Parts: sequence; structure tokens; C-alpha cells
Amino acid sequence: MNASTVRPYLPALIQLLVWTTLGVMLLILYPLSWNISLPTQFWVMQGIIFSAFVGLFYLNANVLVPHFLFRNKSWLFLFLSLVSGILVFVFINKATDWLNLPELMHQATHPNGANNRSPQGRGRGMNPLNFFFSGMILLILFISTSVSVLQRWQQETKTRQDLERAKISSELSFLKAQINPHFFFNTLNNIYSLTMFNVELAQKALHTLSRMMRYVLYDTQSDRTQLSKELVFVQDYIDLMKLRLTDKVQVIFEQPDPLVDVLIAPMLLLPFVENAFKYGVSTEEPCQIYISIKQQLKHLDIEVRNTHFTQLRVTLDESNGIGLVNTRRRLDLLYPHAYTLKITERTPGNEFVVHLTLAL
Repeated sequence: MNASTVRPYLPALIQLLVWTTLGVMLLILYPLSWNISLPTQFWVMQGIIFSAFVGLFYLNANVLVPHFLFRNKSWLFLFLSLVSGILVFVFINKATDWLNLPELMHQATHPNGANNRSPQGRGRGMNPLNFFFSGMILLILFISTSVSVLQRWQQETKTRQDLERAKISSELSFLKAQINPHFFFNTLNNIYSLTMFNVELAQKALHTLSRMMRYVLYDTQSDRTQLSKELVFVQDYIDLMKLRLTDKVQVIFEQPDPLVDVLIAPMLLLPFVENAFKYGVSTEEPCQIYISIKQQLKHLDIEVRNTHFTQLRVTLDESNGIGLVNTRRRLDLLYPHAYTLKITERTPGNEFVVHLTLAL
């Protein structure tokens, strides 16, 4: 039997262990330490008391609390709990009288008959046991209510966490579905333009694109992929884009050396690189795209720079920057409080800069 099989029964097993321990210690071991000859009726009464306390516990925990307290019927819950406690108290006292336990216990504790009270007067008056039973009943009601409230809180917490995970999973799927068509739409347009003047280069571009599609279809199904595969994908994208660039565009791609393979979110780097090529390339003016991936202990630094062109100005908040907007959302979901994203729209060197730091 493995852990997953036992886990559903674990709360019941813990409760059984607790009740067994309390029953043995309080109802059996403690009376045996009195060093007196206890009548059979005493042990019968101990079993009755134990059963009454257990019944009161589960009546309150499984019926009164969920059906009244959790349904905002607090006053009715308090009334029914009080009535239940009184009924248990009366039942215990009636069972004690029925078993003639006060007389039998008096005989057990006074074997020589050293008592001035008449048998008719024994057990009358304020019995200290009544205070004990009253306190135990109140304690059981308090503990059972607390346990039920705690279990309810744990269940609601688990439900919220499950809903949050489901929400995150669906949002990630939606975001990836938006990013991928956005990328392939732009890439196919580039290849279409390439077929107009160089069929051989277009064929090479299609081969590169097929390799990239294989990565997207098979290596991005989970929430994490190897950094090495992501960098190969980015390199393929750069090679594909360079096929149609002029000599006025300089592209620099610096990768970690040596590379320590770690897991990152798939296609997380593409929107930054795609944005640089979309808004940092000119056919008339010299321009540069600089992409740097660095590893520092457990941090990954990504920096993408491209020449700033006023007529092609873009920010993360613009609607046409679909990839970047969704990437910020993915970062919020996948790396909460574990990333920094800094956008500099125009540096003194006339560059648009994206700087992302991930804590892996």
C-alpha cells in the first residue's frame, strides 16, 4: 500500500489513534492506579462515558457545525450544542444511578464501612464528578467545533489553490496560443517576401521554420523546457530573420559560455527578440540588435537592445505589442516575485532596451 492510497484515510486513522490513546489512558490506566478493587459496573460505566463523549464529538463535528454554524445559524447551533451537552450530562447521571455506581464505589473505597452517612444519603448533594463531566462536555464541544472549523478552512484553502492553479494553467495556455500564431504570422510573411527574389534562401528558411515548429509543437507542451533548447530556438529565429536583412543591420547574439542547462518557461525569450527585429530594423539607416543571455549563479539575465527609431516607437503597453504584453503576464504567473523586468524606451545611445532577470 503506497502513500497515495493511505492519504485519504489518514485523518480517520489519526482520530482513531487519538481516541484510543485517550480512552486507554483516562478510562483504564488511570483508574487502575487507584489500588482499589473496582466493581464491574464501574468499567461498564467507563465504556458508557467514553461512548457518550465520542458520540457528542461527532454529532457536533459532523451534524451541528456543518448544518448550522457553517450556514450562518449561529444561535441555533449554540442552542442545539447546549441541548446536546445537557442530554449527555443527564444520560451519564441516569446511567450512574441505574448501575447503582455511587453505592458500589462507596463500598469499594470504604471496605470497612467507615462512613457516618446512611446508604440513602450516599451520592446526594454536589458530586464533584458532575463538575468534571460538565467540564469534559464543554471541552469536547469546543474541540469538535475547532476541528471542524480548521478542516473547513483547510478544505477552502485547498479549493482556492486548485482553482488558482487551474486558472494559471488556462491563462498560460491562452497566452502561449496568442504568442505562437503571432510569431508564425510574422515569420510566414518574411518567407513570402523572400520567395520573391531568392527561392534557395526561401527553402532554407522553410527548413529552419520546420525545425522551430517542431520545438513549439513538442518541447513547449509543459511549463518548462531546457535553456539550451530555448537558445537553439532563438538562434534559429535570428538566422531566419537575418536571411532578409541588409548589410546596414548588425545582429549580435551572446550566449552563456559555459552553458549550465536549467529549466525555464518555453518561448519566453522570443517576444523580446521578435520585438527588436520588428521595431529596430531599418533599410535606410545603420542599426544594431544586441541580444545577451548571461548566467549568474541561480539568476538568468536577458538583455535585448535595438536601435531606436521614432517612427517605429513601441512600448509594452501598446496593443500591437501582443507578444510583450503576454510575456509580462506569463512572468507574473510563472515567476511571481522572482523576476525583474526593466524597459528603457530610449537610452542616451538611442536604443530601446529590455532587461529581464529571472531567479531560477
